Amino acid sequence: MKKLIIPVVIVLVVAGLLVTGCNRSSGTASGGQPASSAAPAGPSYHIGIVTGTVSQSEDDLRGAEELIRRYGTVASGGIIQHVTYPDSFMAQQETTITQITTLASDPLMKAIIVNQGVPGTAEAFKRIKESRPDILLFAGEPHEDPLVIQEAATLALSADFISRGYTIPWAAKQLGADTFVHISFPRHMSYESLGLRRQIFEAACNDLGIRFVFITAPDPTSDVGIAGAQQYILEQAPQWINQYGRNSVFFCTNDAHTEPLLRQLFTYGGMFVEADLPSPLMGYPGALGIDLSAEAGNFPAILKKVEDAVIARGGAGKFGTWAYSYGFTVSAGLGEFAKRILDGRATASNASDLYAALGEFTPGAKWNGGFYIDANTGVRARNQLLVYMDTYVMGQGYLPTTEQVVPDKYYQIKFQQQ
Repeated sequence: MKKLIIPVVIVLVVAGLLVTGCNRSSGTASGGQPASSAAPAGPSYHIGIVTGTVSQSEDDLRGAEELIRRYGTVASGGIIQHVTYPDSFMAQQETTITQITTLASDPLMKAIIVNQGVPGTAEAFKRIKESRPDILLFAGEPHEDPLVIQEAATLALSADFISRGYTIPWAAKQLGADTFVHISFPRHMSYESLGLRRQIFEAACNDLGIRFVFITAPDPTSDVGIAGAQQYILEQAPQWINQYGRNSVFFCTNDAHTEPLLRQLFTYGGMFVEADLPSPLMGYPGALGIDLSAEAGNFPAILKKVEDAVIARGGAGKFGTWAYSYGFTVSAGLGEFAKRILDGRATASNASDLYAALGEFTPGAKWNGGFYIDANTGVRARNQLLVYMDTYVMGQGYLPTTEQVVPDKYYQIKFQQQ
């Protein structure tokens, strides 16, 4: 507004009239001119988000950055507060817990999202609930057992480890695979979500006529670290491909393993349906040596550039992904969902509201899923949703993954810890 130098008495009179007009109308003074007002108040709430680092889960972090791009950081007057948990989160669980619980010391904090919900998340949520029951607590892709995270979280969101236990081998068969090679390590196999999916993988492969092979690789959170775990994959993958053949589909449960595995598959042969947490950003850019900085946040453009590079390396019809990043979508989507709840535009228990928030970041994509059902009790959870998307095959297009009817028997398989 233009500043006018006028007598003090006139200023007071006009200001009084404008305030009266604001209270009486929609905020305009007579004559339709904008009413003067005090400096805008700061946000009435803050939203915290905790993710891994770039080295452990880049897509999750980029989703948090998208929330910051849209809504600003708390430090700059916005609403998003982002922190990361340690790469060695298994050895530093108390640090992880502290990182999460410290967010609740902000009196304006009204929602906290942890993606991925690594061990320690449930304990952090329990501590927060004791002192701040007003805070929404969302866990994206929880690593802890379903019943543990369900007790602590307002909502847990997972890639559908049960349905995908069937749909990934089904997709492998569509690509012409005769062998399914599953790469993991004991820590992951102790998680019900990943261990149960492994059991379903094996059952589905047997039913589909595909050989199932399980391979143990180093845990990136162990003493060897991320670099050591990746070096192991680089060294061993050529031998695996030679042993099991180029008609083998390879799958690994850890994000850090994905890039070196893809690099060797492009070099020596073999196939890849989709990552554990699928995304065109998951492993492909590094394995193919492509720069996606100009396409950042534009997933149709990212997918196109990745697909062109895959085809150029002779991978058409052999490599797949989800068209949109799961990790990115969960971070950004749960943040958006929390904001809509706090704004009174959504409710925490409404799955349709959650799908709408996720869809904000995946236009045109098909989702499917449902609430988790405990195989031991048959009880359907009210606050853990399992979701999945159609598989996109480079150089071929979408497979109708979400249209497949997953046989009911796979939902009846009970987790048996190895």
